[in-house]
Amino acid sequence: MSLRTIVVVGGGPRSLGLVERLGANAATLVPPGERVELHVIDPHPPGGGRIWRAAQSSLLWMNSEAQDVTVFTDASVTCEGPVRPGPSLAQWAAGEEGGSAAAALGPRSFAPRVVQAEYLEWAWRRAVDALPRHVTVHVHADRAVSVEDVGESQRVTLASGPTLLADVVVLAQGYLEQAPGPDEQRLLDEATAHGLTYVPPGHTADLDLGDLRPGEPVVVRGMGLAFVDLFVLLAEGRGGRFTDEGGHLTYHPSGREPVLHVGSRRGVPYHAKLGYEIRSTTDGPAPLRHLTRERLAAVGAGSVTLDYRTQVWPLVVLELAVAHYRRLFEAHPERTHGTFESLERALVGADLSADGLTGAARAYLADPEDLFDIDAIDRPLSAGVDDDTSDADLQRLVVDHVTADLCRRADPERSGDRAVFDTLLGVYAALAELVVAGRLLDEDRVRHVEGRFHGLFSFLASGPPPRRLAELLALHRAGIVRFLGPDLELAVEDGAFVGRSGRREVRARAAVDARLPRPDSSLVTDPLVAGLLSTGQLRSRPVTAADGSTLGAGQLVADPRARAVRADGSVHPLRFLLGPAVSGSAGAGGFSRPGFNGAGFRQNDAVARDLLTVQVVTTALRPDRATTSRSAPIPISHGAGHHTAARDTRTITSSTNRPTTEKDHRHAS
Repeated sequence: MSLRTIVVVGGGPRSLGLVERLGANAATLVPPGERVELHVIDPHPPGGGRIWRAAQSSLLWMNSEAQDVTVFTDASVTCEGPVRPGPSLAQWAAGEEGGSAAAALGPRSFAPRVVQAEYLEWAWRRAVDALPRHVTVHVHADRAVSVEDVGESQRVTLASGPTLLADVVVLAQGYLEQAPGPDEQRLLDEATAHGLTYVPPGHTADLDLGDLRPGEPVVVRGMGLAFVDLFVLLAEGRGGRFTDEGGHLTYHPSGREPVLHVGSRRGVPYHAKLGYEIRSTTDGPAPLRHLTRERLAAVGAGSVTLDYRTQVWPLVVLELAVAHYRRLFEAHPERTHGTFESLERALVGADLSADGLTGAARAYLADPEDLFDIDAIDRPLSAGVDDDTSDADLQRLVVDHVTADLCRRADPERSGDRAVFDTLLGVYAALAELVVAGRLLDEDRVRHVEGRFHGLFSFLASGPPPRRLAELLALHRAGIVRFLGPDLELAVEDGAFVGRSGRREVRARAAVDARLPRPDSSLVTDPLVAGLLSTGQLRSRPVTAADGSTLGAGQLVADPRARAVRADGSVHPLRFLLGPAVSGSAGAGGFSRPGFNGAGFRQNDAVARDLLTVQVVTTALRPDRATTSRSAPIPISHGAGHHTAARDTRTITSSTNRPTTEKDHRHAS
């Protein structure tokens, strides 16, 4: 009997999806007489991994409704492998599998992340239980620190000492740990020199916020999801509470809160998630009409590098505008003139600049509020705030903006916003295809796709639950949050942090960069990835913009089949890269929605089929294919016929070379 060994580094949702697809495809793709051993390596419990672990505050919520989260394929998914439907988060919570915390969720609820962790843990157990008998999965509660080619195989070394000899390796670690960038390192050094507190970018659940003192001012740079998590932990997390009296939310301080002075590039928080549903004649996202493969392939026969600003971005804006107006004509014809078809022809024939598109649309609209102006959408304070705007006027403008946003995002009369939201998902996937096909310059990839477009996507489509913005306003009324405005600059001057927007500024002993680090593979500290980068086994090269500014190296690079691209441009045929650390990786933007033919599902299926069929030098089944030192901890092994998944990933010690199997009957499925 021959053996195919697959090692997956990372045990989060992406690995969960990959294991499910391996099981779905193995029955037909693995030839008789071959066994597959799958090793999943992660110090955190499998399914959720580090980001979605159960060990985090229950105050932290997801930013998607429970009905919009699934980790299972459905009939909408166009893949070669068999579809195996499963419950969405909402369906799971309503069923017998969900726990007491999950039982309180409705389809429109925003679940605590600890409940999502339970869902992912359950889905992991289900995926492992469904594996055919010739596929065995071993979970290593450890960290992979290196991978190197050894003949026809790859040797993966674990932090505790054991090594695994693999035919195929998948790197799916999720968000990679990074050293601070130049700006953050400068702030860290200056903070240390002056006895200040600086909290650099990172996942809020992992940050130490203990040095942010009660009552003191704190400059906060960033108004996205990390900022929402921050004010939750510093308000309710420190004993404050909200009451809702007559529909008016009031915050009652505990006295332990600092005062947060917050600003960002835009000066306003991300848009709230939409609070309504719209009926559609078709399931899933509408197909793109202008940013299409055919149109992009026609430029240079599909091989010429595209200029993002002149050839791609105008089509992105056109696509979003057309989606907005199409919904307007279909659902709210009383606010339109003429026909949608004539408007679309006018848009296509117009100068595709933002001004050209808005100018072409005005004659078709009865209500100027229905104009799709991408510049005004991206910078909502640009018309009302300048350097001379007073602090009082700024506070009023931001409060008015957030209040209006909460009203609009709950109003189905503005359902063009939903159409834009859905279309953004398709645009994201289209840009990912251009990236993996190598049709964009590195500067455009790093600055415009990984940078500006991702930022716009997050601003419009990845905002917080509406309740969180209502809480933000309540915190502002209670004096816990003050707004600093757009284009916030953060520096250390005369021994203190200074947050400055225009002529408005605040001085403080502490500052927080409330955001995720900008992906830069040149700063990665994960030992495995850093080692591969240092030897040229992964591609990472500094990107300098045309204006001479340094953009870092951006994300890791893979080919269209998700195989690792080396520094010299060659492809490693047996090493795969998946997830948010990889430029253009499908589905890296978040969990898939049921019925939306999720790109992550399609990529998982294609990669799983590759892992099971790619030519490898298989060997006779023998114990030393997965070797360990005799005194090392040996992870629990989950094999066919006795699949279990422990709630707490534990290790045991064995005196043999073979992975040891231990059942945990308390949590058996």
